[in-house]
Amino acid sequence: MRSIDEVAVRTSEARREAFGQATAAFTALVARVGPEDWQLPALGQWTVRDLVGHASRALSTIEAYLPTAAQPAPAVQAVEAGSPTDPALDAAAYELAGPAEYYLAARAGLGDPAAVAERGRAAGRALGADPARAVGALATRVLALVAATTDSTLIRSPVGTMAFVDYLPTRTFELTVHGLDLARALPGDSGPGAGAPLGSALAAGLDLAAELAARGPDAADLLLLLTGRGSLRSGLSAL
Repeated sequence: MRSIDEVAVRTSEARREAFGQATAAFTALVARVGPEDWQLPALGQWTVRDLVGHASRALSTIEAYLPTAAQPAPAVQAVEAGSPTDPALDAAAYELAGPAEYYLAARAGLGDPAAVAERGRAAGRALGADPARAVGALATRVLALVAATTDSTLIRSPVGTMAFVDYLPTRTFELTVHGLDLARALPGDSGPGAGAPLGSALAAGLDLAAELAARGPDAADLLLLLTGRGSLRSGLSAL
């Protein structure tokens, strides 16, 4: 039987690998956006530029929410069940126990559609005259930052504090889902397989979506849909 330490290491490695794959796939797809594509309709109210801006926040928020000097939270003798994956963490330091808890808290506190839409547009404008280059530079910085950040580093998100290793899957999820949105919005051969392969990022996204679905009001309908026994009705979502 694996020890808690071995499970924590494997979880950390898997989450970091999935984030790297999602980042590579997203930046490769953004690099394929042509000059005439940035104003194409993409998702809801968003143009391609707006969507890329919103998705790029999955990277920029890592820079924004990490402390200036990465410092792990204090350790304690014991950790409550359901706490972050590193067994040495002080569970009391973290308000959110994992990625699903982050999304549940965000749904309650940051779910205003108009505010979300405007943040996406503002992020798109902030990418400047060469959005693809800006996203590439951002991804390079953030990948280096992720590699240098310990699992137990405290993330201070707008909806609560959590361990870095538990925040990272939320960024993978955003990059993966919105990367697929972008692929659908672009013309020609820029489908889901046009960029770098998603690999384990896709599986990680499905895992998190399933956990959120199981804790939501539409769990039964979503299970029927995934097993070919239902149809996609309006408003049906794991989020």
